[in-house]
Amino acid sequence: MKRLVVFIFCCITIAASGQKNNAYKSGEWLKFRIHYGVFNASFATLKLESDKLDSIPVFHVIGKGKTTGLARLFFKVDDTYESYFGRYDNKPYKFIRKIDEGGYTKDMEINFDYDENKALLVDKKNNKEFGFEIDNKVQDLLSGAYHLRNNYAVEDLVEGESIVMDMLYDDDGVYQFKLKFLGKEIVKTKYGKVECLKFRPYVQSGRVFKEQESLTLWVSNDLNKIPIRIKADLAVGSIKADLDGYNGLKNQFKIIMD
Repeated sequence: MKRLVVFIFCCITIAASGQKNNAYKSGEWLKFRIHYGVFNASFATLKLESDKLDSIPVFHVIGKGKTTGLARLFFKVDDTYESYFGRYDNKPYKFIRKIDEGGYTKDMEINFDYDENKALLVDKKNNKEFGFEIDNKVQDLLSGAYHLRNNYAVEDLVEGESIVMDMLYDDDGVYQFKLKFLGKEIVKTKYGKVECLKFRPYVQSGRVFKEQESLTLWVSNDLNKIPIRIKADLAVGSIKADLDGYNGLKNQFKIIMD
C-alpha cells in the first residue's frame, strides 16, 4: 500500500503544458477525493506558495493525504510531502517526505546540491544518511510534476510515445519515471464535461498493482493542465481519485457546455 500512496501523489501532480511558468501560480490549491471500491477512502490536497530557500526564489508545494470514515478504521494514512523548487529553473532544492501508513512510517529529507552534483538524503527515523550523484535534470516527486506541466507542449505529445524523467524521492536512488501519452478523451466530472489528455504512468507490477500499465491519468486539456481523474487496478480491487475542489488557478478552467 505504501507504493500506491506514492503513485497517487505523483499522478495527482503530473501534467503537461506549453509555455514556461504558464500552468500555475502561487496560491493554487487542489483537492481530490479518493475512492476505494464503494468507500470514500481519503482526501488529498496540494497547495502551492511562493517562498525563499537560502535566498533562492522558490515555489513551496505541500501535499497532504489522509484516510477518512470507515477506511480509517481499516487502514490509517496521514501523509505529508513537501518540495521547494526553483521559481525560474524548476530544479528541486529540498524534498520532505513524512508519512504514516497503517503503522509504516518514514521521515526523510533530501537536499540537492548542484555545485557538487550530489543529493543528500537524511533518514531521520533511522538516523541514516545517503548520498546520490545527480545532474541538473533530476526531479523529486512533486517538482517533477510541476516541471512537466510547464515544459511539454500539447502539440509535441505523440500518441503512444512516452516522456521519461529522472526522479529521486526515496533511498532507492535515482530512477527513470515513464509516462505514456494515450490521446484525448472527454471526462464527466462534478463540474461538467472536461476535455482531457490521457496518460499511462508505468508502475511496478506485483503486490500492489496488477501490471505495469495498471494506472491511468486524465489531465485537463487547457493551460492549467490539472489532474481530473486517476484510476488504478490493484492486485485486490481498484481505486479512483477525482478532482473535488480547486482555487487560485492561473488560467480559466475549461468546461464543455452542452
